[in-house]
Amino acid sequence: MAETEPHPIIRMAELEIDPAQLDAYKAFLTEEIEASVRLEPGVLSLNAVSVKGDPAQIRIFEVYADQVAYEAHLKAPHFLKYKNGTAAMVRSLRLIEADPIVLRAKSAGGPPSQ
Repeated sequence: MAETEPHPIIRMAELEIDPAQLDAYKAFLTEEIEASVRLEPGVLSLNAVSVKGDPAQIRIFEVYADQVAYEAHLKAPHFLKYKNGTAAMVRSLRLIEADPIVLRAKSAGGPPSQ
């Protein structure tokens, strides 16, 4: 049986955060995303936004090189710190798997700082 080539894993996370803990949540999220992109070669992109007019509604767009990279991310110390540290802040979480059609990005001034 022929091996299939690895393909990117794409997920969208829809989160509702306890508004009273939103600032603390954002601090955990920022630290986690910055560490993941800097330290994990298989994390290709992590982008977080809030819904305009409803800042407790967070959306995260995630792109990993392949399934192995995604599974490694879930075991990374910085991700576990985020997951455990924010567990009581998250009112709901919905993960949506997606298939890539076109993925392109411009660098905002070069590669992420080391």
